[in-house]
Amino acid sequence: MKIVRFLWTCAAAALLAATLAPARAEAIPAFARKYKLSCTTCHAPFPRLKPFGDEFAANGFALPGQESDRSYIDGGDDLLHLNRDFPVAVRLDAFATVFEDQEGETALDLQSPFGLKLLSGGTLAQDVGYYFYFYMSERGEVAGVEDAYIHFNDVGGIPLDIMVGQFQACDPLMKRELRLTYEDYAIYKTRIGLSGNNLAYDRGIIASYDLQSSGTNLVGMLLNGNGKAPAEDGRFDSDRLKNGFLRVGQAMGEYLEVGYFGYYGEELGAAAGDAPVFTNRLLYHGPDIKAGNGTVDLTFQYLRRRDTNPLFVAGASECETDGIVAEVVLSPHSDRSRHVFTLLYNRIDSDLDANDYETFTVGATRLARRNLRLTAEFTYDLEVETARGALGVVSAF
Repeated sequence: MKIVRFLWTCAAAALLAATLAPARAEAIPAFARKYKLSCTTCHAPFPRLKPFGDEFAANGFALPGQESDRSYIDGGDDLLHLNRDFPVAVRLDAFATVFEDQEGETALDLQSPFGLKLLSGGTLAQDVGYYFYFYMSERGEVAGVEDAYIHFNDVGGIPLDIMVGQFQACDPLMKRELRLTYEDYAIYKTRIGLSGNNLAYDRGIIASYDLQSSGTNLVGMLLNGNGKAPAEDGRFDSDRLKNGFLRVGQAMGEYLEVGYFGYYGEELGAAAGDAPVFTNRLLYHGPDIKAGNGTVDLTFQYLRRRDTNPLFVAGASECETDGIVAEVVLSPHSDRSRHVFTLLYNRIDSDLDANDYETFTVGATRLARRNLRLTAEFTYDLEVETARGALGVVSAF
């Protein structure tokens, strides 16, 4: 196909340009500024976290032994814990995509800026942290606040963490916001029929507990179950029902973790006038695998979703949906790699055919700076037999 040859030509040109980029690395964003550390301390490459970055976030965005009285304002009140500096960072992404339109013609779309975020995070008190970002522009619209939470670390002196706020339900599985590709993890953001439920953004509480003797991690959530829609009549939850999530993860040595999760929820369909209100009950469950040594990393997720009435109609039958996300990230020089390669597979197979989706993605990243990435990506959609290429610049400062 002409489009395939054209997309590969674009990808090769982008990689050549990236290879010729200068090599000096600088660490600029908020936490790197505060602690005077390279972005590679936590990211490989950004925004993808390596194990130390996960630990840093789990510790309330504080480095053990690095916090001192000089980091905070002395207001003459021992109960006041006010940061001397307010950590702020910006993320700016721009892409150009080439794709086949509905008429089968090749089209070019300049997506600049694709996204513009204002981020902040830090400590509020010992073992208490916060994080939020405001999406000033997402695909040309003001998306508002997405991640926003307060994190209580080691509550009661035991390995129990509690987060309260707005976050993605899929975060314990695969973190969408930290992926390296333009292509998304499709099953997590998919809503079936007229259902308002998926595994993306929601409001609620997360509790995480580590059984250190066995290497077992337990994560539970209590969620509103209707996303991050604005409050109506002073209420964020659109009905009286709550959703629950539980994942059990087990470390199998240094380089492998396996897990299984379940998610159950109920939702009421919107009623107009005297129309009856129908209830949809949904259940997600499935295994996930995380394996890797920093050079080759694999993440795999299989899930099955069952909805009892996703169209909210009388006499509805159940709808089953199977989803797969599989990703391999290749970093030839581990966290010091300037080039990183990604293979991503998405599949959704639903009784409601409109939700079916299947893609293969090959992506490459070149670090021009530790906080500046050049990306090239090719995605083939097996469902509609079309291709898409994306060239991008991802920056944080």
